[in-house]
Amino acid sequence: MTKPEADGHWTVYILECRDGSLYTGITNDIGKRLQAHNDGTAARFTRGRGPVSLKYTEPHPDRSAASKREVAIKKLSRTEKLLLIRHFTENQKKAAAKRRRGKASETADATS
Repeated sequence: MTKPEADGHWTVYILECRDGSLYTGITNDIGKRLQAHNDGTAARFTRGRGPVSLKYTEPHPDRSAASKREVAIKKLSRTEKLLLIRHFTENQKKAAAKRRRGKASETADATS
């Protein structure tokens, strides 16, 4: 079995804490890291602020690239981070709608 980082996949993420604060971090296993935040065993910042919810993810090929992007995001103002999250959410919704339309046309083609 290989380590998750061996595949070269790292993720920059933004969490929203129960109190409305935002936390930015990096990981090579987003599911495990999110659980650790919610268990109170991850970053000191998020302890006592849970539950947290995942608001933004951005994949990177390696830890170095993810770390550089994390620093850049942490330098953004709260307003800029919220705008980044909003654009991400809108793009996710558009992609999901496109996938649904594609599946609908596949189904229609199969029944024709």
